[in-house]
Amino acid sequence: MANFSKSNVPQFSVDIYQNEFLPEGGREVNAIVTVTSTGGGTTGGLPLATQAPGDVPGAAPGAAVVIMVDCSGSMDYPPTKMRSAREATAAAIDTIRDGVAFAVVAGTHQAKEVYPANGGLAVADPATRHQAKEALRRLSSGGGTAIGTWLRLADRLLATSDVSIRHGILLTDGRNEHEKPEALRAALDACAGRFTCDARGVGTDWEVKELTGIASALLGTVDIVADPSGLESDFRQMMETAMGKEVADVALRLWTPQGAEIQYVKQVAPTVEDLTARRTEAGPRAGDYPTGSWGDESRDYHVNVVVPAAGVGQEMLAARISLVLPQPDGTPRVLGQGLVRAVWTDDMAASTRINPQVAHYTGQAELAQVIQQGLEARKQGDFDSATAKLGRAVQLASASGNEDTAKLLARVVDVVDAVTGTVRLKARVADADEMTLETRSTKTVRVKK
Repeated sequence: MANFSKSNVPQFSVDIYQNEFLPEGGREVNAIVTVTSTGGGTTGGLPLATQAPGDVPGAAPGAAVVIMVDCSGSMDYPPTKMRSAREATAAAIDTIRDGVAFAVVAGTHQAKEVYPANGGLAVADPATRHQAKEALRRLSSGGGTAIGTWLRLADRLLATSDVSIRHGILLTDGRNEHEKPEALRAALDACAGRFTCDARGVGTDWEVKELTGIASALLGTVDIVADPSGLESDFRQMMETAMGKEVADVALRLWTPQGAEIQYVKQVAPTVEDLTARRTEAGPRAGDYPTGSWGDESRDYHVNVVVPAAGVGQEMLAARISLVLPQPDGTPRVLGQGLVRAVWTDDMAASTRINPQVAHYTGQAELAQVIQQGLEARKQGDFDSATAKLGRAVQLASASGNEDTAKLLARVVDVVDAVTGTVRLKARVADADEMTLETRSTKTVRVKK
C-alpha cells in the first residue's frame, strides 16, 4: 500500500485484496483494489453555501456546475411535477458554495440558458443565488425532449470557466423522443471526460437504459424519483456531494509485464461499472481507466489479469496499479500505488482458495446482471427465464447481505425461499417498483466485516 498527501489534494490509499497463489500452469489472477480518499470535502463545520474555496484548508478547488431541468410539455402532467422541479433546483442552488460557477438550463427539444443567460456562468454568492431562484419562476413547460442538446449546452457553458471540477445535474421525466439515438450518443462522446453528470428520472415515463447510459458515459450517478415531492431532498443531496469533490480526472493506471494482459477492469462498489472499454494507452504496457472526481469516499475495483503460465515455486508481478492525476505539463502525479502478484504453488488448498473480497464482488456483479436479464425477460413475456433470473438475484442478494436490493426484489417477486432462490413472479407490479429495481440494480454492498 502506498499513500500520497499534498496540500489541496486529498490523501489517497490503495489496498490490494487477492489470493496470489496459482496452481502449476495457472494463468488467471483476480484482485480487488480498494481506493480510499480522505480529506476531501472539508467544510470546517460551516454551511457549504457560505464558504469560498479558500475559507478552510482542504476546501474544494475551483468548481463549476450546470443544472439541466426538463421543461418539456409532459412536465405539466401532473402540474406538481414542474413545481417540484423548480423547488428542487432552488434547493440545489442554495447548496452551491460561494465562489462556485453555475448556470441553469431549461431543456426541451432545444436547450436554453435560463440563468445567467449571458452565454457563461455566474459565480455563486447570496445575490446570484437569489437572482437564479427568481429566474426559476419563469420556467414553464412546453415542447419536446432532446437531451443531447442540453448536454452540449452544458458543456459549452462549463468550458467558459477555468476550473478543475466540472459537473452537471440532469432531470428528465420522459424519453428522448425528439432527437435520434445517434445524436445523443454523439453528444455523450463529445462530453465524456469534459464533465461528470448525475441523472435523475422523475415519475415513470422515462427510459431507464437511456438515463443509466448518460450517467455511465459521464461517470455520474443515476436514480429514480418516482414521486416529484422527493426531488428537493434528492437535488440538495446531489449538490452537497458535488460540492464535496476535491480532485477531478483521476485515473486508475494499470501496468503489466511482458506477456500479461488485462482482461477487464470493473468498478464494483458503490456501484458496478465496467471500465474495460474506456482504457486509453499510457505508455508501454500501461493503460488508464477513468474514475472521475473524488471527495471523501472509498471505491472498489475488480481487476482480472491473465499472466504467462509458470511452474511451481516461480512468482511474478502480475500488475502494478497506480492512481494518477494529470498535471498541466503532461506529467502524471502518482497519488497511490499497489501491486498484484502471482505465485505458483503445488499446495492445493492455497491455490484453490478464493479471496473473500473477490468472491463477494463477483457475486455482486452477477446480481446486477441477472436482475437486468430477469426484468428484460419479464418484459418480453419469457416468464420462466424471468423467474429463474430473478430467483438467482434473490439468492445472491440474501447471501451477500444486500438488504436494499432484496427489498426491491420483493416488490417484483414473491419470495418462497431466499436461500435457494425460489420465487414466484407477482401478477401485477407497479411501474415505479420495476423501474426502481432496474435503476438501482448496480448498487452494491461492501464485504461484510
